[in-house]
Amino acid sequence: MNEPQDSPVRNLDARSLRGLAHPLRMQLLDALRFGGPATASQLAGKLGESSGATSYHLRQLALHGFIEDAPERGKGRERWWKAVHTGLRFDDALLTDARPDVRGAADLYIHEVATTQARDLSTWLGNRPAWPEEWNRAWDMSSATLRLTPELTLELVEKMHALVDTYRDRAADEDDTDTAQVRIHTHAFPLTTEVKGTA
Repeated sequence: MNEPQDSPVRNLDARSLRGLAHPLRMQLLDALRFGGPATASQLAGKLGESSGATSYHLRQLALHGFIEDAPERGKGRERWWKAVHTGLRFDDALLTDARPDVRGAADLYIHEVATTQARDLSTWLGNRPAWPEEWNRAWDMSSATLRLTPELTLELVEKMHALVDTYRDRAADEDDTDTAQVRIHTHAFPLTTEVKGTA
């Protein structure tokens, strides 16, 4: 079942994943989701790519329904684009799909997400001194190592996501000068492949 076009979160299926699973396309979509509408040449400058490459991949994103025209911005000859959804939902079943190309696209997608998250954190660390003292007291980079079952791990992940969701309704006004887009990353994974009770 497909979600409504105006749904804030898009569920990735095999077809849409194959249309998105490309590093530049994922960067372009993130740039539009978090930076607002832009043209191919603006995005090319921001990402250090050619406008020809960004134009091609923007058209592919539009073909798969991730972005659309932003006619309210189009005052000149250049085409403006905007993101259709505010978020994406990845189904782990795509990693074990019967089709090799789907599994490959799923693997590429999750590795690119991990790379992007590491890049986001590295960018913050590099730019941190330029931020006000209040923001330098508010950030976090912590880890915890627990001994859990798969069921407890899933319960913890769901509770973390539920907690984050409670702050969506408390979002500050974009015009408030004290606010910024704050990225929250959550990771939960076992540290070794050794499982008790196996040979």
